[in-house]
Amino acid sequence: MKKIFNSILLAGVVLAFTASCDSDRDNNPTLISSPGAIVLNTPAYSAENVDLYNSESLNLTWSQPQLTTSNAPMVMSYQVAVATSSTFSVAYDAAADDNSGADYTLLPTVYHNCFAAVSAEDINRAIEELNGWTSADVPSTTTVYFKVFGDVKDSDGGVHSSAQSNVVAAQVVPYYIELSAADPEIWYLTGSCVGDGSWGADVPTGCLPMQTDLAEVYDAKTGQGNIYWVGYLTSAGFKLRGATDDGWASQWGQGDAFGSFVKNDGGSANISVPVDGIYKVTLNTATDKLTVEEYGETPKVFSGMEISGSINDWGDTDMSPVHTYAGAENHEWYLEIALNEGDEVKFKEPGSWDYNRGSSPIQYAGGFYGYGEQGGANIIVPASGTYMIVFNDITGFYRFILK
Repeated sequence: MKKIFNSILLAGVVLAFTASCDSDRDNNPTLISSPGAIVLNTPAYSAENVDLYNSESLNLTWSQPQLTTSNAPMVMSYQVAVATSSTFSVAYDAAADDNSGADYTLLPTVYHNCFAAVSAEDINRAIEELNGWTSADVPSTTTVYFKVFGDVKDSDGGVHSSAQSNVVAAQVVPYYIELSAADPEIWYLTGSCVGDGSWGADVPTGCLPMQTDLAEVYDAKTGQGNIYWVGYLTSAGFKLRGATDDGWASQWGQGDAFGSFVKNDGGSANISVPVDGIYKVTLNTATDKLTVEEYGETPKVFSGMEISGSINDWGDTDMSPVHTYAGAENHEWYLEIALNEGDEVKFKEPGSWDYNRGSSPIQYAGGFYGYGEQGGANIIVPASGTYMIVFNDITGFYRFILK
């Protein structure tokens, strides 16, 4: 009888638990696949002539649409679009050969609340590109249109739900910007046989930027083309990263075996060279082709490297080795230092000018770089600032990264 009673009691508990779970499921919020519109507020400055040159940003606010059946709080990713008309029919594509039909640009900044301080320079650049203005074409005033696009995404970037806002307009005073070519797209090496072996994000000891190719013509819109690196690698393994702060969203790893490389596969193996030695790693960012080949030369191993110039009366200032993991053969050096515009520097071996590298630098958005030549010209610093300097003693390539 006791067993029967216990069985009945157990069944009751199971039924109650099941009913409770069913009730919870009924009350759980459900994501709405087609949420309502985002309501973009008309800004107070909409009727004014906002001087874009003398403005830092233009503020926009909006309301979040209902995303679930019970209006549970959820994070939505928002982007602001800038347009030359209210239709928002064709998006500007930086990689396209022809943008003559484009009428809006989706700005890259992603927001997770309902407020944006939109860069005035980004707005000006967008409408200049869309209109194809030259310095003689820029009007005294023009109308700019704004719209907000929102997505609910999962951790892998998949879109589950999308919404758009209404269109608001504002009057602005534009100015002319000399539109320059895109900087070359740079990837980083990281791994057990790179830098300090930490796989960290610190530049250059955790993530080491690759170098551009003097002979390469990079795509003016995307900056894509051949980049490479030459240095010592071991079988301990490494990978390439597209950025130091993207959570490994962009990466290159090894497939089934060395020589088979895969992009953006989080489950890929570390790239492991068959024999320790000097290798050339080449990545074409336009065609997504990666090669890792033996260099075929035996470079000199320096005990140290110096930076010399007007900053120290052409004496020696020590640089630090980038590669310090156990068993490393170092051919890269770094130094963080404050420099003034017009300072002149070169790289040299300690106590001698037998090895010295210099050249005319090339500016880019993050600082400047160059292809140092033996006995080459002094490197003249184009702009004052604190720089992280990275120098490769095999290729002579240097990069001054503005901190």
